[in-house]
Amino acid sequence: MVFFRPQPDWQLPERQITSEAAFWNRRKFLRSVLGSGLGLTATTLSACQPPRTLDPNLEATLGQPLGSLATDSAFADAGRPPTPQAYASSYNNYYEFGGTKRIWPNAQALPTDPWRLEVTGLVKNPQTYDLDDLTRRFPLEERIYRFRCVEAWAMVVPWIGFPMRRILEAVEPTAAAQFVRFTSYYDPQVCPGPAYGFALNLPWPYVEGLTVAEMANELAFFAVGVYGRTLPKQHGAPIRMVVPWKYGFKGGKALVKIEFVAQQPATFWNTIAPNEYGFEANVNPAVPHPRWSQATERLLGESTNLFNWETQPTVVYNGYGDYVAHLYA
Repeated sequence: MVFFRPQPDWQLPERQITSEAAFWNRRKFLRSVLGSGLGLTATTLSACQPPRTLDPNLEATLGQPLGSLATDSAFADAGRPPTPQAYASSYNNYYEFGGTKRIWPNAQALPTDPWRLEVTGLVKNPQTYDLDDLTRRFPLEERIYRFRCVEAWAMVVPWIGFPMRRILEAVEPTAAAQFVRFTSYYDPQVCPGPAYGFALNLPWPYVEGLTVAEMANELAFFAVGVYGRTLPKQHGAPIRMVVPWKYGFKGGKALVKIEFVAQQPATFWNTIAPNEYGFEANVNPAVPHPRWSQATERLLGESTNLFNWETQPTVVYNGYGDYVAHLYA
């Protein structure tokens, strides 16, 4: 059964989504979810346009059948030039698999089945979720969020998943739990890391952290899908963090452990360069990165190249202040 609810203020209109491979067969994923008996909260599906031609190499690279894709009429105009499918599918940060944006071939080595996500620490009901649990235990919904990288580029992404608070409610943190540590998959035999000098001293595995209050916020989200299909490996399959009011590096990928703790955890980039990557890392145009301004952001789109990016002003909390500003009063 599908349950519909009024669209909340944080939900961006579908026309603003960064186009990616004709929304990567969004309908096929949603139909498969419904066919599995999942409760799904999602926007209404609209009529299709004719299928687009795909890069013949993309299907083999992603390791997933793409089939004959169709485009929602609602996604035909994103309000700016759409991101080409091959570009959007391969412009990713994932330092476990390399230090460039072109890590998607390397990321296909990520083993995702079987998978175990352990939730532990200062909780009353510790849990371990397998791959099926991540898509069947909690009702899934689609959320269209702005995404802002600390490197000052931005896009709009349609995630499929469930609010973080669902897991928080399931495990019941104790009163002593003030922070949450999120640990990503790491195996040195699988993850080569960046190919430059300091790579040997990086504090693997990749760890990120939130306060319990941030995890409980309405916007905090665990994604198991994107662009209408299961999460590709370069996006952090099978489950990743999405916290849209923070810079993208706060979104840990391929999570294997969530731990509720009393003290602020040491996190990956904050450990490497605390003067450049704060623990809080909220989007803020008034606080520059030591090596560049955060006052504007470059938009990924059809005209995107290294020398000619469309820009727009950065908005504090990435535009989600009404939902999260009270956390930092």
